Amino acid sequence: MSESSFTVLREIGVLTLDDKSEIHFSIDVYRNFRYVSIRRYIDMDGLNAPTHDGVTLTPPIVRALTAKISALSDEPQNIPPDSLGKFAKRPGICIVAGFGMLKGVRGLVLRQWEDEKGWTKKGVWLPLEKIKEIKKLFQETKAALDEQPEDDF
Repeated sequence: MSESSFTVLREIGVLTLDDKSEIHFSIDVYRNFRYVSIRRYIDMDGLNAPTHDGVTLTPPIVRALTAKISALSDEPQNIPPDSLGKFAKRPGICIVAGFGMLKGVRGLVLRQWEDEKGWTKKGVWLPLEKIKEIKKLFQETKAALDEQPEDDF
């Protein structure tokens, strides 16, 4: 495998948003580094195409987020507005997990923050009305990471 090639190692699952949009969870490798990709895809004339809406997470971030997300209520109205936290991705870059509104619907927001620039364009929104499915996808992602050693790709 070329050092700069992108490879999907494992598709974890899909969170359907509507008839034209869905969120894909996968474990990928790029430049010999394994990470989790959470990306929105849209249906374009029968072709399921990735959009710019998405974020990559390191295995330690996924493990920490899974614990926090699993502890949330299964009832969206019972989930407090508190932030889930800030998670270091690499020096100067972190992922901030919290809650926000999109088109009047409350969701879990994962956004990337850079110390030098502030918010980046990298991020994804997951509707809290699907919290049970979100929990399951994070748990399945964590389990997949835990069953395969870091250097075995």
